[in-house]
Amino acid sequence: MRVEGMRQIVSTEPARRHLQGRQADKVERLVGAALQEVRATGYDGFTVRNAARRAGVAPATAYTYFASKDHLIAEVFWRRLDALPSPKVNGRRSPAARAAEALREIAAAVVAEPELAAAGTTAILANDPDVHRLRERMGITVLSRLGTALGEERDPAALRTLVLAFSGAMLQAGMGYFDYSELGDRMAEAADVVLGRRP
Repeated sequence: MRVEGMRQIVSTEPARRHLQGRQADKVERLVGAALQEVRATGYDGFTVRNAARRAGVAPATAYTYFASKDHLIAEVFWRRLDALPSPKVNGRRSPAARAAEALREIAAAVVAEPELAAAGTTAILANDPDVHRLRERMGITVLSRLGTALGEERDPAALRTLVLAFSGAMLQAGMGYFDYSELGDRMAEAADVVLGRRP
């Protein structure tokens, strides 16, 4: 099944994602500790072992939930995007303005955690099945938010182009071509080019 040109994820999550009780608590502690560790050390200094120590979890236990540091960082990054509230749609605004607003909301979440943004940009490029799954979820989240913002006026090609622009902008910011704080303006500019100038 496809959603506007991207695969829909349907019950492909490993069983370990459906945890309860103490296991779920350990995963939550690991995710929280990983965010603190990324803030303190960035991607290069990050290790699952140190995140586990910070969470009060044995490293071997941490690796039963997260296969690599890229997997753990990507999970933290994904949760940050997934926690965003649903976009509010103002039908009186132009499609470009609505798309720009949806993209600015995503960019604001990225800008709020620059160390996580930099680490997450690197982590989501990993050739790892768990990271691949999270990368697809992130793409679908961005696509869905844009689709909601545009409503019935959405054009699948325009949506795919804006998701591609967002991915490219994240990569360029991660490589240092511009600061993450510029992401919202860059994406608003992309929405103007793809959908026509805002009023």
